[in-house]
Amino acid sequence: MRSRLFWLVAAPAAIVVPGAHAEVYMTLEQAQAQMFPGATLSPDFRTLTDAQSDQIEKLSGENVRNKEIKIWKVSTGGWFIADEVVGKHEFIPTALGLNADGTVKDIEILEYREAFGSQIRDPAWRAQFTGKRNGDTLTLTQDIKNISGATLSSRLITGGVKRLLATYATIILHG
Repeated sequence: MRSRLFWLVAAPAAIVVPGAHAEVYMTLEQAQAQMFPGATLSPDFRTLTDAQSDQIEKLSGENVRNKEIKIWKVSTGGWFIADEVVGKHEFIPTALGLNADGTVKDIEILEYREAFGSQIRDPAWRAQFTGKRNGDTLTLTQDIKNISGATLSSRLITGGVKRLLATYATIILHG
């Protein structure tokens, strides 16, 4: 009887659940230097108004979760935006570099804490965003290839880029 009681109590503790493995790929400063080598980046942080948030959601079809925008103006032309998307369990910090004309220069995944889906760090997959601008269709499986085993992460990053392009158009281009 005593051994049965032990297993009834101990067995649930023995269940192994795959945990998220936190991986830091680069700091914000490293991403800035990589995307805009030799340039000076000047903070131009913004707080969105309700009207701007509504406009960004209308343009992108994505929810604005944070009204505090961390954006830097680049001395050689362009913009750098630090952001994060909500993953399945954790935030996924990202950095987006925009050319002077508002097209995507580069996107970096700064950290990844989820158990699955880190394939979004693949440079070839991220390169699909290069040259995209606000108003371009960015639909997963149509315009942006999905990554098998990383569908949720692929969808979230694609939506995040759409939202940031709409943010640029709303607060910089038309702001």
